[in-house]
Amino acid sequence: MEKKWLQQYPEEIPHEVEIDEKPLQFYLEGAASKHPEKPALEFLGKRMTYGEVYESSLKMANQLHSLGIRKGDRVAIMLPNCPQAVISYYGILMAGGIVVQTNPLYTERELEHQLVDSGAKAIICLDLLFPRVEAVKSRTELTNVIVTGVKDYLPFPKNLIYPFVQKRQTNIVVNVTYNDKIHAFKKLLDEASAQPIELEIDPMVDLALLQYTGGTTGPAKGVMLTHYNLVANTIQCRSWMYKANYGEEKILGALPFFHVYGMTCVMNFSIMYLSEMIILPRFDQKQVLKAIGKHKPTMFPGAPTMYIALLNDPNIKSFDLSSIASCISGSAPLPVEVQEKFESLTGGNLVEGYGLTEASPVTHANFLYDKRMKGSIGVPWPNTEAAILSAESGTIAEVNEVGELMIKGPQVMKGYWNHPEETSSTFHEGWLLTGDMGYMDENGYFYIVDRKKDMIIAGGFNIYPREIEEILFEHPNVLEATVIGVPDPYRGETVKAFVVLKENTTCTEEELDEHCRKHLASFKVPRLYEFREELPKTMVGKVLRRVLVEEEKEKLKQKQNA
Repeated sequence: MEKKWLQQYPEEIPHEVEIDEKPLQFYLEGAASKHPEKPALEFLGKRMTYGEVYESSLKMANQLHSLGIRKGDRVAIMLPNCPQAVISYYGILMAGGIVVQTNPLYTERELEHQLVDSGAKAIICLDLLFPRVEAVKSRTELTNVIVTGVKDYLPFPKNLIYPFVQKRQTNIVVNVTYNDKIHAFKKLLDEASAQPIELEIDPMVDLALLQYTGGTTGPAKGVMLTHYNLVANTIQCRSWMYKANYGEEKILGALPFFHVYGMTCVMNFSIMYLSEMIILPRFDQKQVLKAIGKHKPTMFPGAPTMYIALLNDPNIKSFDLSSIASCISGSAPLPVEVQEKFESLTGGNLVEGYGLTEASPVTHANFLYDKRMKGSIGVPWPNTEAAILSAESGTIAEVNEVGELMIKGPQVMKGYWNHPEETSSTFHEGWLLTGDMGYMDENGYFYIVDRKKDMIIAGGFNIYPREIEEILFEHPNVLEATVIGVPDPYRGETVKAFVVLKENTTCTEEELDEHCRKHLASFKVPRLYEFREELPKTMVGKVLRRVLVEEEKEKLKQKQNA
């Protein structure tokens, strides 16, 4: 297959990059060895050097080892962006463990599934989330829980004030009773050795990460990513940002590290490139604007919703955003209007990229400093092959022919944890099937036109209708339910549920919302409901989701023309 996209590469980007066969933690060790005093992260006024982050990660590794964690054991992290998230991640790897990233928004039901499926032996969680962990612990293989709070890594006097702020904001006070199975994060580190643990890691084979992703045919599956997969994608990212200066960049960490995009393009990239991370515990547009104005980050990987929120902030012109030079937007399509406005405001470059959890995650992007194509996801990264699978012939499609996007490359997963059949069905003759429908033009640029899967992308989060539908079906008054994504100017898409109630029953939107919030993370809960007498179906009774999608498109079209 002719790789037409290589003709578009600027001379600064190699067609093939050399990928180190090293464990991921090798880069933190190297940075700390050569530049121990270099700032590694800033968190709400707290700064840590590379030497401090490395030493803390070693201490975490030793404590995990003393708790029985050995090579190949799974350890979950349920934290927002904070220094503890970085320390825990690299500490687990240094202990030989496999990181299981867990979304802090997960309900007990979702958390239990992930812990049971992964067989995690330990979890490192935020104090506010401890009650959820405690509620499911007895039904999992967890033997140890390590608890930390945001205040643990705040400077004085913020560390004293924060608990009162947290109580006012959340109205939650958690009292943790520590024992030989429930441990305080800071106390563990204070008592730990910082000696390296002798390990034999085969980067090509050994897993570094189980990253859970939803599925249209069932519960979330653990994507098996090796050290090599993650190192490869980080090096590919580094080659794309060829104007970045080693050791001089500051990267805004507003993307969550528990999401594979934030993990690779912020955390791992920063460590490999000796950059300083400006870490925010969550995305809040006012805090982001303040952080940019104060700390002058040069890179801001994000999602379209983030850039939209900033552009719509009434005070945006009060902040100096000129430090931002490079932004790759992922997780959802980037509107051209947003791209142009953000670039005009900052003077930097904002381009759209593409990826999926199964590819660590990035496979394509537009050029940051060179030609870009509006509406395109760009071209494949170095060492990456992409092709379109023709639905008609079952072979590689012709130029401009729509089919399913397929990927090959060193960043592509080993498969799904404990799901060999789904792993097999996700590959076609060695190609990873993305589930996205698109085409390649005559110049090698790729475009996404639709999703083969019914996945919804809202605010950068992947949402799978079946999971929500199953929760709706559990309501005693619901007879049928179907969920689709509808256009949303801020989130990209939002979740809409079509519901048919059982005869002689009633139910309100508010009641369904309350029911869903008990069992689903907030970003999955439908924002819109429509009650119907019946749903459109095929002759064999399958709901025609596409009909509902088209109806919503027509409503939007009529509204715009009104």
